[in-house]
Amino acid sequence: MGKLGSMILLENCAGSAESAILGAKGGADRIELCSALEADGLTPSYGEMKRAIKALDIPVNVMIRPRSGNFVYSGGEIASMLEDIRIARELGANGVVFGVLDSEGNINLKDMERLMTAAAGMDVTFHRAFDCCADRSRALEEIISLGCRTILSSGGAAGALEGAAELARLIKQAAGRIVMMPGCGVRPENIAEIASVTGAKEIHLSASSLNENGCRMTNPEILLSARRSLEKII
Repeated sequence: MGKLGSMILLENCAGSAESAILGAKGGADRIELCSALEADGLTPSYGEMKRAIKALDIPVNVMIRPRSGNFVYSGGEIASMLEDIRIARELGANGVVFGVLDSEGNINLKDMERLMTAAAGMDVTFHRAFDCCADRSRALEEIISLGCRTILSSGGAAGALEGAAELARLIKQAAGRIVMMPGCGVRPENIAEIASVTGAKEIHLSASSLNENGCRMTNPEILLSARRSLEKII
């Protein structure tokens, strides 16, 4: 593998334990485990968490998102998220993935602090709720202050390639204090360009394809193809 390619971590978004296992076989360095990929990812079931974490020897980060739609949550929904974080911890998850905003598009610091306390000692990724923030520069500083390890973002654009310039700006602002991880629309044919333009060291992709009966499944060859693309940008 080329020098730069070997330095870039690939996180595979997997919609089931089965997909996570295939993603690991395809060369993923880390798994984001969720359900309902068609809804941009929701909290997976207890059984799916347990099976994936037990089966894999690479880190598994669990999505903590109780429903689709916006990222403004009720007190009851926050309580559910706290319980899901507890379960993910007990099952041995490496980390959790969540994000909470207020009605004005700002980080909900009060609720985020509660969730961060519950996730103490785990890696925390602030997901693409970040792309819905009214002021991404301000949000970046607030997420850093909360202690998150990673922000998953498309730079506020429809996809990471379209938002690559903004991602590069955010990575520069972050200055190594947090990992800015491009995600959304990342494919083998554009991953090298996204990595080169943004300077990102970790990239998030969903290695999914449609099988002959129209059912979406994980294809480990997509991850292998992404690796080969990264080898070319030495």
